[in-house]
Amino acid sequence: PGGSDVCCSVLAPAPEDAAPAASSPKPVGPPPLGPASPALREGAVSRVTSGAAEEHDGGSPSAEDVMAPLTEALGTCRACVRKQVCDDISRRLAVLQDMWAQGKLSAPVKKRMAILVQELQKKNWDSADEIHRSLMVDHVNEVSQWMVGVKRLIAETRDLPPGVVAADTEEIAGAQPSGEA
Repeated sequence: PGGSDVCCSVLAPAPEDAAPAASSPKPVGPPPLGPASPALREGAVSRVTSGAAEEHDGGSPSAEDVMAPLTEALGTCRACVRKQVCDDISRRLAVLQDMWAQGKLSAPVKKRMAILVQELQKKNWDSADEIHRSLMVDHVNEVSQWMVGVKRLIAETRDLPPGVVAADTEEIAGAQPSGEA
């Protein structure tokens, strides 16, 4: 019996001790609307995305805004990258496009993909890769089917000879037919 009193006296103060620790000085408010966007808090990505995020605050980017540059980058890769790799990237980009068209992508994913594409176009490979990683961490269920293709596209585009990327960028900007590379 004496042992149980000790046990109870040890256990009894625990709720009293826990109560002050559990209560916080300020009440917790409602959760934020949408994900917290940890990627935008990171140094490298926040520097790059500050202007781009403002551009997209008015609404979600269109699928065409994101898909066209990705498709163009894939077209550039086809000259130097194995057909099997390009075909796999193409299949995954088709999944991205289908999910976008079916409304299965959230606004934060669409916005971050628009920013990722802008970084890809500027040849800011590290920033594009950082955005890709943040999407995989924050929205894995939403992006897992197609993000591997985007990751591979970033890597393959980064590895292209500089002349190929520069020639393709000029062709896209000037809408000229493919010629020298």
